[in-house]
Amino acid sequence: MPDITPRSWLMIAILGFTWGGTFLIIEIALRGITPFWLAASRITFGAALTVLVWQMRGGKLFEAPLAPAQRRDLAVIGLLSSAIPFMLLSWGQQFVTSGFAGVSMASVPLIVLPLAHFFVPGERMSWRRFLGFIAGFAGVALLIGGQALNSSGAALEMPGRIACVAAASCYAVRSVMMRRLPAVNPIGLSAVLLLIGAAGVVPAALIVEGLPSALDMQTFAAVAVLGLIPTAAANLLRVAVVRTAGPVFMSLVNFQVPVWSVLLGALILSEQLPGSLIWAMLLILAGVGLSQYGALKRLFARAPASSV
Repeated sequence: MPDITPRSWLMIAILGFTWGGTFLIIEIALRGITPFWLAASRITFGAALTVLVWQMRGGKLFEAPLAPAQRRDLAVIGLLSSAIPFMLLSWGQQFVTSGFAGVSMASVPLIVLPLAHFFVPGERMSWRRFLGFIAGFAGVALLIGGQALNSSGAALEMPGRIACVAAASCYAVRSVMMRRLPAVNPIGLSAVLLLIGAAGVVPAALIVEGLPSALDMQTFAAVAVLGLIPTAAANLLRVAVVRTAGPVFMSLVNFQVPVWSVLLGALILSEQLPGSLIWAMLLILAGVGLSQYGALKRLFARAPASSV
């Protein structure tokens, strides 16, 4: 049984703040680097640290060789885990606020619901999950369409919004596909997925944007932080949370990321907070909470006893 302790709460709070602040750092990095090279650099830094940790822990991945279909799944999951969503987010954040990008990520567990219903045995859409999906879908619709012309003022704001939600959809599909993989070392899996992502995004950056230009120190620091902290270190911390406190407890991070992204964007970048963004965030979080109500209720029912 998962052991939820004060240390578990500290780790989940750190993850929420770290991933919520990712979109702020992306905004800063985009001032000095093109979006695809930002994605490529971020993945490269993250892969370097994650592979180092993986090798220090033995370098083990799967218990048995993968079948051809599983190898194809692994390649697709690698692209959906980092390369494609990182490019979409970096490109989209040229035209939307960091708060918007963070709120869009809260839709991931909602997008998973219909996918799991059709493609994962035993994951049926209950009436509570369906109501949560409807509430969250209304939030996503408001997120994409609300005040599309005056939130950030960018001419390509609508495509930027769609790109951010498309990135969330990549994470949702990845989440469902990962259930097809056999038992795996989670740190090794993170390392391999980042390597696959790097192999996909670097050629794309070369084709679309050409050779990268030299970076100033602020941009280099922002890119390094993105790769080493939210991409690599936070994923290693996520593994520790899931192993000790369980995946349901880990899902609490979904409620923190959009809040931190909105707060940090407003406080540090002076981003405007249109009413449509706030209402969209509340609807999405309500949908996530309703769809996960049963699991969260069981989690909090046993949390006090587990913390003694």
